[in-house]
Amino acid sequence: MLFSQIIGQKAIKERLIRSVHEKRIPHAQLFRGREGVGKLALAVAYAQYICCKNRTEHDACGVCPSCVKYSKLAHPDLHLVFPIIKPANKDSLVCDDFVNEFREMFIEDPYMSAQDWFNKISKDSKQGIIYSNESQEIIRKLSLKTYESEYKMMIIWLPEKMHVTCANKLLKILEEPPAKTVFLLVSDQPETIIATILSRTQHVIIPALENEDIMSALTSNAKVAISPTDALNIARIAKGSYKKAKDLLAENDEHKENYDKFVQVMRDAWKVGNRKNYVALKGLKQWSDDISQSTVGRERQKNFLVYAQHMLRENFILNLQQLELNYLNQTEADFSKNFSPFIHAGNVEDLMTEFALAQRHIEQNVNARMVFFDLMLKIIVLLKK
Repeated sequence: MLFSQIIGQKAIKERLIRSVHEKRIPHAQLFRGREGVGKLALAVAYAQYICCKNRTEHDACGVCPSCVKYSKLAHPDLHLVFPIIKPANKDSLVCDDFVNEFREMFIEDPYMSAQDWFNKISKDSKQGIIYSNESQEIIRKLSLKTYESEYKMMIIWLPEKMHVTCANKLLKILEEPPAKTVFLLVSDQPETIIATILSRTQHVIIPALENEDIMSALTSNAKVAISPTDALNIARIAKGSYKKAKDLLAENDEHKENYDKFVQVMRDAWKVGNRKNYVALKGLKQWSDDISQSTVGRERQKNFLVYAQHMLRENFILNLQQLELNYLNQTEADFSKNFSPFIHAGNVEDLMTEFALAQRHIEQNVNARMVFFDLMLKIIVLLKK
């Protein structure tokens, strides 16, 4: 992965390149930012640049033996750690058992999401974990001498998914790192990483992508037929995430499902709270039961809650008549035209708080049925304000 292949992020690229030129490469860095902004791609490009035999002032050469191996994520001094989903009958699996699938997916889509990855490796609706036994693999790999490069590179994707036992052992390694070893942690949710690991890493905040950069990436993609106007509109809705922009462009099924779920819960909650409509109450109970099913999975439940917060923000902005700041597709805009008056200064903050709290509870494996039933009751009350 070359820096030139990564969308936008000019300032971050310059900072990373400068650290190599100045021979000031921190031994442990945390690339943090929202999903879809290129954190993992930047980590790989940075590692490749560090190990390149013929690096230029602005990028790796792309053709030396080291770069060729990095282009396939197959360099012997590059070690990858990422969440996996173990089959029920195989407790001893580690990341290396899934590394070929990981390489294949990253090469296909460097902006892949956690859910994309989990869908690839398992049909179960489970969340991936970096299991406790992975810590032994990390220690074993770091005890080896480098094969070809000056540095051993350890990229840990989504350390927030790390089992606490593994996290504690990683902490000890970070406190006394092996010589010439660079840790690059890549996180969507750094606030859920244990504080002691956070304090021992240098944070690299990866900002949201500029709308113009996303628009340019969409319109220059040979696989996509889209006008600059449509591309810019999608970029605005995506709020800096290229992954989100691609999902919107694909009009994927999950986005439509999230829209339908949002419309149903808001309509029925309003009817129950304001019209005492008990048929709608049955509909709400069914909604709560359906979305709580284990077959839905926690990642999709979380994705719905994130989408709902987006819709609440957009409806509040629409209610304020700030149309130039409003980013909705046509279907969402048609619904919001009538719904937005019910999202106002008197309830928007509380609604956002409740949905964000529900999201955290789902991420922390709180019982989904309890989470969504409680959320349903809160929505009824808040839409009466």
